[in-house]
Amino acid sequence: MPAARRCWSSSSRRGAWAGWPTRPPPACVRDRLHVRPWRRPERLGGVAQNVLGDELQPCSYDPLTGWFRDGCCNTDSGDFGVHTVCAVMTAEFLEFSKSAGNDLSTPQPATGFDGLKPGDQWCLCASRWTEAFEAGVAPPVVLESTHARTLEWASLSDLEEHRFTGNTA
Repeated sequence: MPAARRCWSSSSRRGAWAGWPTRPPPACVRDRLHVRPWRRPERLGGVAQNVLGDELQPCSYDPLTGWFRDGCCNTDSGDFGVHTVCAVMTAEFLEFSKSAGNDLSTPQPATGFDGLKPGDQWCLCASRWTEAFEAGVAPPVVLESTHARTLEWASLSDLEEHRFTGNTA
C-alpha cells in the first residue's frame, strides 16, 4: 500500500479521496464502486480518527471496502448503517450475518461483489457488530482502522476485547 494513501476526512483537502486530491478516484477504482457513486467523506476538520484517537488507517483494498469504497471505514450523514467497524471475517460471523438477512459470503456478480470469506477485512455496520457481540459471535476488530463514530454503538473495552492481533494486509 503506497504511503500516500490516507483516510481523509478534512475540509482542508476539499475533495480528497484516499490520496487522490481534488478529483474522483481513477477509473480502475471507480469501476469497482458498485454499491453507490463516489462521494466525499464527512468532514471532521482534519484527518478521520479511529477509536484509539489516532489517524484512521485503511481497512482493506482487496476486497475494496468502506461506505465510499475507498478502503477506509469512513462515514457521512448518508451512511445510515454506520459502516465504521473494520472487522476480520470469521465463518461464525458470516453465518450469523446471513441468518440475520445480510448474506456477505455469496458472490453477487451483477454488482461486482465477490463475496467475503473468513480472513477478509470489511467495514461492518456498527449495529451489526453489536448484534454479533451480544450473540457471542463478534468478529475480531482492527482498532486502528475502526472509525471513532463506532463508539456511539460499542464501548472501547468491548472492542478491545475483540481486538485483532494478527497481521493486517
